[in-house]
Amino acid sequence: MIKANIHEAKTNLSKLIEAAERGETVVISRAGKPAVTLTPMLKSGKPKRQFGFLKGQIHFAPDYDQADAEIERDFLASRIFPEGDV
Repeated sequence: MIKANIHEAKTNLSKLIEAAERGETVVISRAGKPAVTLTPMLKSGKPKRQFGFLKGQIHFAPDYDQADAEIERDFLASRIFPEGDV
């Protein structure tokens, strides 16, 4: 852990930022009491995706893949080009 007072932090800010980006804890104190901690931002600005975190929590109805008989009948009976539309 790196500790610095405000004056040291002003003088060595770029070095303290580099240390925080490397993963070190950087605490800046005011009047001998910890005031803030420097933490690095995410590189992309977006949280990292976690694939599979909903595994086992989403369930489909047993007949989900079965086509509705009326929709299937209408689809099969339809024409690609109705009369006069070419």
